[in-house]
Amino acid sequence: MADIRIRKRKRMRAKEIKALSSELEGALGAPVFTEDDPVDFAESSDFDLLFVGGDILGLVYGGRPFLTVRGVMKYAPAKRHVTVDMGAVPFITNGADCMGPGIVDADPSIKAGDLVWIRDVRNGMPLAIGVSERDGGELALKAPGKAVRSIHNVGDKLWKTGE
Repeated sequence: MADIRIRKRKRMRAKEIKALSSELEGALGAPVFTEDDPVDFAESSDFDLLFVGGDILGLVYGGRPFLTVRGVMKYAPAKRHVTVDMGAVPFITNGADCMGPGIVDADPSIKAGDLVWIRDVRNGMPLAIGVSERDGGELALKAPGKAVRSIHNVGDKLWKTGE
C-alpha cells in the first residue's frame, strides 16, 4: 500500500456535490459526477481528496477542486490541457515539472496559477496534474524554463493508492 494518509473521510451533501460538480464542469468543459453519485471528502497528507464511489477521482489543491489523473481518464475533460511531446513523457511520469520546450500545444484559456492536466501528443492520455506557471498563449510558445509545476502524476503515491 502507498504511504498516503487519508483521514476524516465524510460523505458530502447533495447541495455541496452539486456546487462542486458545477465548478469542475465550468473549469473543465465536461460533465463530471452528479449529486446522485456518492461523493466523500477526505483529508490527506498532501491535499484534500474526493472519492466518487470508491475511487479517488478528485483533489482539492489550494482550495480549488480538480480531477486526479484517474478522474481525467474517466471524465475526459475538454479544457485545461497541456500537450507535451513524447520526449517529455518519461520525465513527467517520474514527477518532474513540465518545461517549456517540451510543450506542443496548450489550451489558450489557461491562466497562470490554474490547475491543468498534462497529456502526451501521440495518445492524448493524461500523465500528470499541475499548476500552470504561465498563461495558455505563453505555454504554446515553448519558452525555456518551468511551465507547469507538477503536483500529481501517474505512478506517484496517490496513483498507487487507487490500484
